[in-house]
Amino acid sequence: MIVVSDTSPVVNLAGIGQLALLPALFGEVILPPGVFDEIVVRGKGKPGEAEIASATWVQVRACTDASLLAKFSHLDPGEAEAIALAIELDAHQLLIDEKAGRQAAIDENIQVIGVLGILLQAKTMGLITNILPHLNALIQFGFHVDAALYARVRTTAGE
Repeated sequence: MIVVSDTSPVVNLAGIGQLALLPALFGEVILPPGVFDEIVVRGKGKPGEAEIASATWVQVRACTDASLLAKFSHLDPGEAEAIALAIELDAHQLLIDEKAGRQAAIDENIQVIGVLGILLQAKTMGLITNILPHLNALIQFGFHVDAALYARVRTTAGE
């Protein structure tokens, strides 16, 4: 399975102590150089920095198609790289949270999943027992979840 990730899912899962869910669910995760840089270099001392720098389950790969990168230049550079790389690699999933990036990926027929979807999948696979504590931890960490989405996640999780 080929999985490419943007910054947000990695940093947010690291921020709540659940970064290990990524290799447990996906095996290997591919990061474009800009995302790796955002987490490891510019994210020095922040959640996920040390773990990603030494992770054996992370692969860093650059998109080689400049026209793909240019197509998404209206987005954050990390998002643009992640979407372009997902297209180039014909990835099975793109891990991304930001609304504009998600929509751009969906418009390209890329299957997207964000941090909340990752938590739901982890519960389904028995990797976590409850979503609610993790959902609340994400909110405390600074991840925005509006009331309707919060209710929808709780309902989906059966909590």
